[in-house]
Amino acid sequence: MSDYKDTLNLPKTSFSMRANLVKNEPKMLEFWQKIDVYQQMISKQDKKHRYTLHDGPPYANGHIHLGTSLNKILKDIIIKFKNLSGIRAEYVPGWDCHGLPIELKVEQSLGKDKKSLPLTEIREKCREYALKYLDIQREEFKRLGVFGLWDKPYLTMSPDYEAATARELARFMKRGGVRRAKKPIHWCISCKTALAEAEVEYYDHTSPSIYVRFPISNENLKDKFPQITGPAYVVIWTTTPWTLPDNMAIAVHPEFDYVWVKVGNEFYLLAERLLAICSEIFGWSEVVKIVTVSGKDLEGLESRHPFYDRVSPLVLADYVTLESGTGCVHTAPGHGQEDYETGLRYGLDILSPLDDSGRFLPEVEFFAGLDVFSANPKVVEKLKEVGHLLAQTDISHSYPHCWRCKKPVIFRATTQWFISMEKNNLRQKALKAIQEDVSWIPSWGKDRIYNMVEQRPDWCISRQRAWGVPILALICKSCGEAWFDGEWAMDIVNRFESHPKGADYWFEAPIEELVPEGLKCPHCGKSDFEREDDILDVWFDSGTSFAAVVEKREECDFPADLYLEGSDQHRGWFHSSLLACVGTRDVPPYKAVLTHGYVVDGKGRKMSKSIGNVIAPEEIIKKYGAEILRLWVSSVNYQEDVRISDEILKRLVDAYRRIRNTCRFILGNLVDFNPATDLVPFESMLSLDRYGLSLALTAHSRVQKAYANFEFHKVFHTVHNLCVTDLSAFYLDILKDRLYVSEKESNERRSAQTALYYILFLLLSDIAPILSFTAEEVFQHLPEKLKLNEPTVFGANLPKPDFQIEEQEKHFWELIYLLREEVTKAIEPKRKQGVVGHSLECKVVLYLPEQLKDELKGQETLLREVFIVSQVVFEPEENALDDAYVSTEVDGLKIQVNKADGKKCQRCWVYHPDTGKNEKYPDVCPRCAAVLEKMA
Repeated sequence: MSDYKDTLNLPKTSFSMRANLVKNEPKMLEFWQKIDVYQQMISKQDKKHRYTLHDGPPYANGHIHLGTSLNKILKDIIIKFKNLSGIRAEYVPGWDCHGLPIELKVEQSLGKDKKSLPLTEIREKCREYALKYLDIQREEFKRLGVFGLWDKPYLTMSPDYEAATARELARFMKRGGVRRAKKPIHWCISCKTALAEAEVEYYDHTSPSIYVRFPISNENLKDKFPQITGPAYVVIWTTTPWTLPDNMAIAVHPEFDYVWVKVGNEFYLLAERLLAICSEIFGWSEVVKIVTVSGKDLEGLESRHPFYDRVSPLVLADYVTLESGTGCVHTAPGHGQEDYETGLRYGLDILSPLDDSGRFLPEVEFFAGLDVFSANPKVVEKLKEVGHLLAQTDISHSYPHCWRCKKPVIFRATTQWFISMEKNNLRQKALKAIQEDVSWIPSWGKDRIYNMVEQRPDWCISRQRAWGVPILALICKSCGEAWFDGEWAMDIVNRFESHPKGADYWFEAPIEELVPEGLKCPHCGKSDFEREDDILDVWFDSGTSFAAVVEKREECDFPADLYLEGSDQHRGWFHSSLLACVGTRDVPPYKAVLTHGYVVDGKGRKMSKSIGNVIAPEEIIKKYGAEILRLWVSSVNYQEDVRISDEILKRLVDAYRRIRNTCRFILGNLVDFNPATDLVPFESMLSLDRYGLSLALTAHSRVQKAYANFEFHKVFHTVHNLCVTDLSAFYLDILKDRLYVSEKESNERRSAQTALYYILFLLLSDIAPILSFTAEEVFQHLPEKLKLNEPTVFGANLPKPDFQIEEQEKHFWELIYLLREEVTKAIEPKRKQGVVGHSLECKVVLYLPEQLKDELKGQETLLREVFIVSQVVFEPEENALDDAYVSTEVDGLKIQVNKADGKKCQRCWVYHPDTGKNEKYPDVCPRCAAVLEKMA
């Protein structure tokens, strides 16, 4: 028996079967840095066709996590796809460098020294801290294989960016949209600063739930309700007893029915619909209804505060509900937005006698010096003491917490800076932009942000901290009123734009430099001023990135084509960017907004240190490589919450291996192919090869559409299915015999190689945006004659066939595909019975129904190749034996599987009746003998 191995065209490639990503990815990163792969990629694209994906800045604090990894990889996929499609898409990464988290970290490191340090030194240490983590995160993002202008990022703390932010404030000032007022806002007593809506998170919290009676004098009642002849009270309910010292009124709904009831010798007023529930809570056994009245008839009644000597009038408000409580709402204008608006309508005092730590000021009787949460039980004690507490319990409910320290926040009326939502019609302009000018992906994002903007209060833009962009205003020392002017603010901006440390100019400059000559306070006429030391809300910082980056950087065009962040940014960056841009330019800063969900564990649980289910990107990279992390991002429907676990990653490793091995098989079989001389025209290719190429082209078309629609999970599933099902399990499986056995230069083999050549480059263009490391590795291992004279796949113009299969030919192969599946089903029982082993030991008899006879006439040899058997014979349907397999997919088709006739060829392993009849080559079939003769 001869050894014919050396006569076969076996695949050869230096592309390894084992990826060894953990070891090889860093080498690829070094290579990319050496050739400047980012410039190689974008320099090939025409500047006339541009796409701007604007990067929402991650916070320069701590290491990256799976959420930021997901976000950056999604952006990278889009950037690479656009460039590989001939559109110049640059990526300018950014970092959010200002704000409370960094300032708190610096304060912790300084300890007691923070009180003695000048503000500018604290700012410098904040700058250093931000730079430290910016460098750390930059390297971590690059490790993910993300391309971008990493050496030219935008930083919200750079002088040019700070100037752009302050300039937007000045523009709002010039339009009259900025005002300073005392209003209730969310206040963190731990961080000692105001919070924006986007900085508030809701968690379960246990609060005291109390019912309190407010006395009403009979003198006040006798004209309207002469039936009330004894001690009378109005009943309220609250879960914030600490706000009762600042109660100024009780609100009722003008259209609800209220009822006076008699309990013993006392009379009580509350909503009629809530009477039964409240009676049970208060333990009232005998309740007599006296009179039912409409809420509007209660306006003007005066109750007395339960423990202070002052009036608490009954007022009307349409926000009162009957979902809980008594229908009579305790109103403290200094501690709630609706209460505040009611206070303005009725001219009530806006009381909020608290310091920045949430402690009652010395003038607050009974509770001076107590923080609000410590005051809760003391207020309850006082109510018991004066006899006005009707009921008390604890309830668990959703309550606002600080996004940073996670502690409960309060509503507190303080003097803050606001951008008006009504001035210049900002709210309506923003709502119109949401509805008409922006594409929201997924579509539910439109309703979400629309509802937020529609219902939001004025934008509180001031923070009582040091690390940020200052609010450009002067405060009169005599009367405390603020002075500001848009043109003056613009001049200040120009000064600190050229300052080495940007906004530090505001804090360093002598006050005389800041105050315009001859300025007098418009309120009191005095001319002694100090600088405002509040800083801007960090959401205003990041929200003005369109002005600092999209409008200013040469790599970008305004408005941006896409903003892409997590779904929480409907109330964060998407929101603030929209208001900042519409408020000064009357247009949105983006054409489309794409959101992704949160990363959760394999069971769908939020990642938490307490649960112990947090997975760091670094762990995955060290175990599997960044490529698997990138594949994970593409495999999930990221518009929902996305799951990750070791089990999920192991499945992806298997999927990756299949895609990689498909590329390796194709590479190995193109080792001797020269497209300059060996390409076979489409019309001269074998029909099977045209069909195999059409399968890849169909998948490629789906993939390109999925990329364009940001449906990356469809990219993954299409590519994976192409490699596993259409190629490996069908086309490439059939092709092996022809590739290995045929004469090297034969048209049959070159036809197959032509199809593989195009399929490889289609695959490369499909996987490069996602499997960037692997696509580059494949590109670097292209056989010499296939190299494209480009250093990187990301700068190459990959060959693409201009070919479309005829419908008739496509239909024929769809039938053959189906027949192959049916033959495989017929062979399997014979294999299990031990009749045959390998499919090449089979002779397949097809008992054809009439409708298939003409279509398959003369195709026995082709079907032998497709079925990977040794012989195929056609017989009429009526000749079928009793034990023939009956097809469940093709009507009338029956299949008989027998042992193949003849001997096994020692070169191709196909059985043939004439094997051994060639004296020169006695152990091979006629086909192989002919090839060997030519080789000789």
